[in-house]
Amino acid sequence: MKSPSVIVIGAGVGGITAATHLAQHGIDVTVLEKNARPGGRCDRFSRDGHHFDTGPTLLVMPLLFEAEFTALGSSLHEALDLRRVDPTYHLVFDDGSGISLTSDLNAMREQLEAIEPGSYHGFLRYFEEGHRHYHIATERLVDRDFRRATDFFNLQNVPLIYQVKPLVRHYAHMSAYFDDPRLKSAFTFQDVYMGLSPFEAPATFSMMPYTELAHGVWYPRGGMYQVVEALMAIAEKSGVKFVFDAAVERIDVNGSKTRAVILENGQQLEPDAVLANADLPYVYRNLLPANGRKSQMENKRFSCSTISFFWGVDKVYEELPPHTLFLADDYHANFDSIIDDMDIPENPSLYIHAPARLDPAMAPDGQDTLTAIVPVGHLSPNEDQDWQSIRDQARQQVFRRLSLLGITDLEEHIKFEVNYTPLSWRKRYNLVKGSTHGLAHNLAQLGYFRPANRHPRYHNLYFAGASTRPGTGLPTALVSGRLAADRLLDDFGLPR
Repeated sequence: MKSPSVIVIGAGVGGITAATHLAQHGIDVTVLEKNARPGGRCDRFSRDGHHFDTGPTLLVMPLLFEAEFTALGSSLHEALDLRRVDPTYHLVFDDGSGISLTSDLNAMREQLEAIEPGSYHGFLRYFEEGHRHYHIATERLVDRDFRRATDFFNLQNVPLIYQVKPLVRHYAHMSAYFDDPRLKSAFTFQDVYMGLSPFEAPATFSMMPYTELAHGVWYPRGGMYQVVEALMAIAEKSGVKFVFDAAVERIDVNGSKTRAVILENGQQLEPDAVLANADLPYVYRNLLPANGRKSQMENKRFSCSTISFFWGVDKVYEELPPHTLFLADDYHANFDSIIDDMDIPENPSLYIHAPARLDPAMAPDGQDTLTAIVPVGHLSPNEDQDWQSIRDQARQQVFRRLSLLGITDLEEHIKFEVNYTPLSWRKRYNLVKGSTHGLAHNLAQLGYFRPANRHPRYHNLYFAGASTRPGTGLPTALVSGRLAADRLLDDFGLPR
């Protein structure tokens, strides 16, 4: 019997992963990618000997990566040359004080007690809770596709309400562990990874600081794009075919099924199934026929965006560790400005990445490669934001914050700058509203409530990526790809 054929739209990490699982089960898979290279928002570029990751800059949740590479028949540690980053982050507060998050508990005790006497005990209790949240949530919420309502709404899951605290706000919950607002922000900023404010994120996300300290933050030699290169090698070995510079115009449907994929060049392909790894809201808005589900998608909560600066610098700033986070005292106002006003805060928290501290090959000898990321609001409904002005404000805020570390001459030593705004994210990766993390992870868009990995009407249309189950992030993209592939295999009656 002829094996089914599948078109995957988008060569992001979720799309590559799904395509590989399908090909390893005998399915004829072709991946169409609108850009010239794979990876989606996990992208890179190089200029004058400087190498930049434009998406994720660190590898977190390594146990999830290990499991997903194993499921692909590979080994994470054989595929990538990984280096553990410890301390994970150097946090800098408005008063110039700081803390380096580390798995060295003696160092953590000394730093925490210097900020708030007695806080180390609170940290250990918080760490213990994070351990519980991580192991329960990864098993019961992350590694699940909830095909039926009863997969989620059942007696077995009732204890989740108190086991992982989904109804408790993360920042408010921090009062059970710390009094000093600097420490509350130090262990909740990771919620931004989910495109959420810690003032509305569920306390479940204490799992993130836990896994970073317990399992480590890692960096692959050659940069985070090596994850994409490793996945591509597995995919091509498995027989997946890739076509680049192949933008899709629409998905034709007929009744309850997709009929064809139409490319912008007019080419028409008629696979047995379609798996879309493009940004899910974009698929509904631009590739499928307009109906009520499109407006439902438009009305969902979207994550924030970022302004990112990529600088080639003609000197080395050794005082900058690999990952530096400047956390504002007006932490709540920061998120109000980003989420509610869709703007840049007056005193933004921001992040600096210096990859050459981890891999000297990321910059020419005697020079530096720096990335600065400033969270901002996504595109407003009427798109009336002045992104040139907001970008210039963001740049000056980076220079101002660096002065806290004694770096006052960076502007004079920048050889070149490349920058991305929400408009850039939308143009390059078809991210609706320029939302870098897709749909947000508020309670109404978690677990069963997040869009499924199969279309509710077109039963041979599947989804993988940030806005589908289980959610945004590089490790969960691999999970999403596997869940979508498993659903397709089951629907076609194929063993897995």
